[in-house]
Amino acid sequence: MEQGWRERRWTRRAKAGDGSRLKPFRWWQMTTRSVMSITLRDAEGRIVVHTIDVRHGGDASDGVVRARLYRDGALHLVSRVPARFAVHGGHIEVRVSESGLRRCHFLADDGTEQQLAPDSRSAEGRRLQLAQRHPVASSVLGALSIVLLLVGIGLNALQIAEPISQIPPIADTLGTFESPLHLDPWLNVALGIGAALGAIERASRLRYHWLLDSGAGT
Repeated sequence: MEQGWRERRWTRRAKAGDGSRLKPFRWWQMTTRSVMSITLRDAEGRIVVHTIDVRHGGDASDGVVRARLYRDGALHLVSRVPARFAVHGGHIEVRVSESGLRRCHFLADDGTEQQLAPDSRSAEGRRLQLAQRHPVASSVLGALSIVLLLVGIGLNALQIAEPISQIPPIADTLGTFESPLHLDPWLNVALGIGAALGAIERASRLRYHWLLDSGAGT
């Protein structure tokens, strides 16, 4: 599959790993670490487990968020995100947002793509298990996360618009805007927490939309 200049740049910045072993996933890392795997054949036809490990808080040494590619548990390549690792038959692409993983897919040379499978102990793995075992509850939870984000975005926009409209150049050109809502601080905090939980829920399903999840992604 043809790569654009951006994808080529992501591929070039991957550095060789030191062969260190993949550390096991711990329960307290559910919201701070993502581990995703896929089984592929190498150039010799051998079956190799490729695992992506992302620490969302960044590395302890410099705070930079990096993706690490392990082959059968040994560190093979390292790159800051967004990352694109060359593997036999294609690439593995990793992107993140402020809430977690945004994308972790194998892109084959024939144009097909496949999402990597999450570690069963991770947030992504537990969310996938919920979807498989309780699809109705999963759908309700997914819809609720969208509602929380939309409410948070809408109310914040209304409240932010008022002080912005009072800036003299804007007020002289467009006039001022008075928000119909003035929420108590505790309610703003509650809505902010709800929106954050909604964003985390969507990230656990590797869902991303520029409007809903624009706290950012790389």
